[in-house]
This record gives sequence, C-alpha cells and structure tokens, in this order.
Amino acid sequence: MTTREFSLQTTCWLPISRTDVFAFFSDAFQLESITPDWLKFKVLTPRPIAMQKGTHIDYRLRLHGLPVFWTTEITDWMPPVSFQDSQARGPYSLWIHTHTFEEIDGGTLVRDQVRYRVFGGALVHSLFVKRDLRRIFRFRHEQLPKLLGVEPADCRLGDIDIN
Repeated sequence: MTTREFSLQTTCWLPISRTDVFAFFSDAFQLESITPDWLKFKVLTPRPIAMQKGTHIDYRLRLHGLPVFWTTEITDWMPPVSFQDSQARGPYSLWIHTHTFEEIDGGTLVRDQVRYRVFGGALVHSLFVKRDLRRIFRFRHEQLPKLLGVEPADCRLGDIDIN
C-alpha cells in the first residue's frame, strides 16, 4: 500500500530586503515567535545554532495535547536564496520544507513548499493535519510583518495537494 504524499505551498511578499528576511529565518529561535501558542513550541537545541548544511535542531511541541519531540536537519543551505529542512525524527513519515527568498518589486517574496506524508494516511490528514498546517501558516503570515516591523504583507496560502 502506497502512502499518499501531500504538499503545501505558500507565498508571502514582504517590503524588506532579502538579506534581512533571510537573517530572520536563519535564526532557528524565530520559529517560536511564528508558531501559534497552542502548539507550545520550544527550540531545545542550545544557542547559538550554527545554521549550515547538516545542522540538527531539536524541538518540543504539543499536537492535540500529546507531547512531540521533533528533530530537523538542514539538508540544503544557500544564503540568502534558500534553505531546506527535513525531519530526522518526528510526527511525520516524511517532512521536507523548502524555503526560498526572491527579490521582487522592491521587497522579498518568501516561498514555502512543504512535502509530507502522515502516519495514518489520508484519514488522519483530513481529520487533523490539513487544518492544523493551514492554521500554522496563516498565523505565520500574520506574525511575519509584525515581527519584521513592516506593513501587512501580501501572503497567500495555497491549497494542499495530494500526490
């Protein structure tokens, strides 16, 4: 039986330089500020975290009341253009998150592309994961302009595709 793979794509244009946006995302501890409180998300890896290909970062969070420990590995690092993190340990059977930063119209277009598979397949995805991911990225899009000190941005949450 083949497990379905899902993908989520988002964009968010910010009226700020790519260098500044990349610097924000390069700080793993900023994840705490762009993750909704209901996840009780905490970076466990001590500071400073040297971001580069091969870096592992440990987190703790709560999913539907259950404690989850998650480790990601930076699998690609190309400042200030892009980076990719992949789950080394955690709640997904696959998690690959690609972040890209493109200078456009005097600002930066931030693209997120997440490819993932969930334990429990399409049923668990439709009952929990799809809604949660959309809420998480919606929150992120609300927080980014505030945290970067810029006007509200043009952020778009794409549909979740099934492959």
